[in-house]
Amino acid sequence: MKKKLVAALIFILSITLVLAGCGSSDKANEKNKGKSSEKEEAAEVNSGASQASYTAMDKLKDQYDIVIVGAGGAGMTAALEAKEKGLNPVIFEKMPVAGGNTSKASSGMNASETKFQKEQGIKDSNDLFYKETLEGGHGTNDKEMLRFFVDNSADAIDWLDTKGIKLNNITITGGMNEKRTHRPEDGSAVGQYLVDGLLGNVQEEKIPTFVNANVTEIMQKDGKVSGVKVLFNNKTEKEIAADAVIVTTGGYGANADMIEKVRPDLKGYVTTNQEGSTGDGIKMIEKLGGTVVDMDQIQVHPTVQQEKSYLIGEAVRGEGAILVNNDGKRFTNELDTRDKVTAAINKEPAKSAYLVFDAGVTERVKAIKQYEEKGFVKKADTVEALAKEMDVPANDLKATLDTWNSSVKAKKDAEFGRETGMDNDLSKAPYYAIKIGPGIHYTMGGVKINTNTEVLDKDGKPITGLFAAGEVAGGLHGENRIGGNSVAEIIIFGRQAGIKSAEYVNAK
Repeated sequence: MKKKLVAALIFILSITLVLAGCGSSDKANEKNKGKSSEKEEAAEVNSGASQASYTAMDKLKDQYDIVIVGAGGAGMTAALEAKEKGLNPVIFEKMPVAGGNTSKASSGMNASETKFQKEQGIKDSNDLFYKETLEGGHGTNDKEMLRFFVDNSADAIDWLDTKGIKLNNITITGGMNEKRTHRPEDGSAVGQYLVDGLLGNVQEEKIPTFVNANVTEIMQKDGKVSGVKVLFNNKTEKEIAADAVIVTTGGYGANADMIEKVRPDLKGYVTTNQEGSTGDGIKMIEKLGGTVVDMDQIQVHPTVQQEKSYLIGEAVRGEGAILVNNDGKRFTNELDTRDKVTAAINKEPAKSAYLVFDAGVTERVKAIKQYEEKGFVKKADTVEALAKEMDVPANDLKATLDTWNSSVKAKKDAEFGRETGMDNDLSKAPYYAIKIGPGIHYTMGGVKINTNTEVLDKDGKPITGLFAAGEVAGGLHGENRIGGNSVAEIIIFGRQAGIKSAEYVNAK
């Protein structure tokens, strides 16, 4: 009888863990395109972290030390740091599950001079990271923010490691000349791994986390932030008092109206953003007198599966994939910065291209399994058979791969000057291809903050008690974000927001 009871309990626990691990990354795009049934959409909404893991409404208090608006990577990181400083934070998330855009992150987290780089013999420096990021942003980055960012990147990797979130599988992304993009040990997508790890720590620390909790206003009293107004389940609005507020609501990549207002040329582009990325935090902060920067700087990612608006991570190219056009020929340096690769694709008559890679790349980039499950990947045993699947000339595709493999062997790309992601050639069958095109991916613009993550007003002065971190903030990336820097940003500045808001509250 005891054995049966134990077996039953193990079965129930297994089912719970499976449910807790499922993703919800493309719900918004499937809903917008009308291609998923109501039943499928409901299943996706209820996947991700288990609904039962969130805080029940009867546990809601009228006052907390710190209110954190948004349960993405930056928000959960800030909450953990604030809790560690002895404070009582709360997280409010307007969506049904935690994660935000963080859950969709694919390639990894950039950091320099890390212990994992040193263990693997990768010679890197903060100065080089700074230089390459500044070049990637065309010299327009906020230099003070960027310096703080690179100098604290290794410590952020260490901090995650102490939380059981190990990013020791290192690859390279566009615009970088050293391997500094840190991924989970098995090479899988960083996003859901990071969300699951952070949420697990939030739950372990008993930090209250309310979902379907839409913060509609940040309140002030006597010139200081005093709390928020929250709409729960689109029904009940409550005022929650707090000594400090941290806004980590993400960007506006899913708000077509905001994007079209500042960038009418992007009208009609698909977006990789989850549907909650609508710029709410930016709007609330502007009402308090906060200022914004770089709002017209919106990154278009070059490799997006168009039908489901699904990002194909940069690690695929970092581990050796090439881009070919409808003639089966390469046309650009695949690991140039995102803006340049996007421009090259848009010059093609079809404004699309194919990522082509082999079995070796699939072994090194576990995220490809997700792409296969979603039906994005064409596969064949030979290059000629793959060409047929792609509807490109077989002789040209074969010649392209032969030339590329010779370039890898010679460690010199005479055609387009690629210098990275050339550790392995593309000669291991079977062969694969994914059709891609550009899509709206990231909003570099946002509210102006300083290195203490204090939100600044139009005179450059901090708004007392108000902090922000993550994609909601602007300035760090300038005119173009380097792949892998957004995940680093949410951890580095999420930590800083938690630390500095706690110092502010403790000093009151």
